[in-house]
Amino acid sequence: VQLQASGGGLVQAGGSVTLSCAASESSFVFNDMDWYRQTPGKERELVASISSSGTTTYEDSVKGRFTISYDDVSKTLYLRMSSLAPSDTAMYYCHADRGFGRALRNYWGQGTLVTVSS
Repeated sequence: VQLQASGGGLVQAGGSVTLSCAASESSFVFNDMDWYRQTPGKERELVASISSSGTTTYEDSVKGRFTISYDDVSKTLYLRMSSLAPSDTAMYYCHADRGFGRALRNYWGQGTLVTVSS
C-alpha cells in the first residue's frame, strides 16, 4: 500500500487548507489513520487520528481548528486545517497502521509542506 499526500502550500495566518492522503489499494483497511507534523530539528508529533470506527482524537493545540476525516469510498484521509498560525508551519505526514502483533504494518505518506505566513 502506498499513501499519497497532497494539499500543502503557502497560506496566510488565519486561513485554511485541506490536506489529502490517498491510499493506493482499493480494498484498503486500517486500524488507525493519522496526521503527523515535523519541523526541522524536532521530533515528528501526532496531530490527529481517526480509527476505523470513526473515533477521532486531536493534539491539544489543534483542537477546534483541525478536523480529520476519512472517505471509505475513495480511500482518502483528509485534514481540514483552519485558523492557521505560523506555528502550524511544518511538513505534514499521513500514516496508517493495520494488522496486529507480528502482522502489524505501518505505512507513511511522503509528506506535504504547509507554510503559514504572518
